Amino acid sequence: MSGPGFETLAIHAGAQPDPTTGARATPIYQTTSFVFDDVDHAASLFGLQQFGNIYTRIMNPTQAVLEERVAALEGGTAAVAVASGHAAQLIIFQSLMQPGDEFVASRKLYGGSINQFGHAFKSFDWRVKWADPDDISSFEAAITEKTRAIFIESIANPGGIVVDIAAIAAIAQKHGIPLIVDNTMATPYLCRPIEHGADIVVHSLTKFMGGHGNSMGGAIVDAGTFDWSASDHYPMLSQPRPEYNGIVLHETFGNFAFAIACRVLGLRDLGPAISPFNAFMILTGIETLPLRMQRHCDNAKAVAEHLKGHEKVSWVSYSGLADHPNHAMMQKYSPKGAGAVFTFGLKGGFEVGVTFVEALELFSHLANIGDTRSLVIHPASTTHKQLADEQKIAAGAGPDVVRLSIGIENVADIIADLDQALAKV
Repeated sequence: MSGPGFETLAIHAGAQPDPTTGARATPIYQTTSFVFDDVDHAASLFGLQQFGNIYTRIMNPTQAVLEERVAALEGGTAAVAVASGHAAQLIIFQSLMQPGDEFVASRKLYGGSINQFGHAFKSFDWRVKWADPDDISSFEAAITEKTRAIFIESIANPGGIVVDIAAIAAIAQKHGIPLIVDNTMATPYLCRPIEHGADIVVHSLTKFMGGHGNSMGGAIVDAGTFDWSASDHYPMLSQPRPEYNGIVLHETFGNFAFAIACRVLGLRDLGPAISPFNAFMILTGIETLPLRMQRHCDNAKAVAEHLKGHEKVSWVSYSGLADHPNHAMMQKYSPKGAGAVFTFGLKGGFEVGVTFVEALELFSHLANIGDTRSLVIHPASTTHKQLADEQKIAAGAGPDVVRLSIGIENVADIIADLDQALAKV
């Protein structure tokens, strides 16, 4: 990566001292809309002839700094910040898909994404076909003439498996479709998917990027690498837009056309805006991202090694362990660490898992991940409960599975809490 280092970008990218007050922190522009200079200025903004602020629903100066920072950290050409990770996924697919179109998605995803893709997207007649990241050929086998994208997670939630991004990117490129990578679990500190062939990167900023469990947000990063005009499969980008006097977005905006489409067609019309305050809070969290992520990884590895030797634990799935079958893949794509989230199995199955979770004291029992605090959940009874049993197992959320999101507390305290809870099952 040329230019400033990652740690410098995490603090400075996109931000300048406020020109009026000299304030060093990015101001919170808590307003709904912005005054035009004159009628011509307003017309040029609405016609996409000039960039600027119209409504906070579409763009806000606080949000703009967040977008520039996330794009810089990921190595993309532009980014769009929205209300949540799920909102980001909705906006992405709304920009890519027409009714009846298909996309291929990894089976090993966050349970909410599986539900969104398999159920909510049916309302738009967007159809998902599932593939197994442990069998790369299954992605190509699922592609048809109606396929418009491939979707994977760089580090799968909840299993913590690092996916072979470059191999799947090669399949996407062969078939002329974009690869979308959810980089929530890794963050760009551990993995930059664009360097391995991703065309679009998506984040739930709610998690490690913000890092403090206090604000929700999502981001879409345009890699600027995909040729949207190579076929007629992406009319939102390659055909004249009647909303903007016939502008062809890819022709007009080039290597950041997808980000523009997400903003002026998706975010504008569907409306899942991020609040200025949440954008500010997430920006503040990102400033310490490299420090936090390294501590998360170091703590998680120590906890995984401890649990692996515990008599009441049947298995531990953490690719940071040297004997894990996914360890080589982790070293290739995420050499600084395997992340903070992993799963393990308790001897005794479902009921023992529930008892264990309820016995923990330092750990917070909740659905989020990526907090400074250590978090725990039993996916089969919570985040993946809506899935059929075979879907739970395929997603790495079987009845004996416990998911940990290891925080940045003293690691001895984390281990002590796990041990006292294990003593009660």
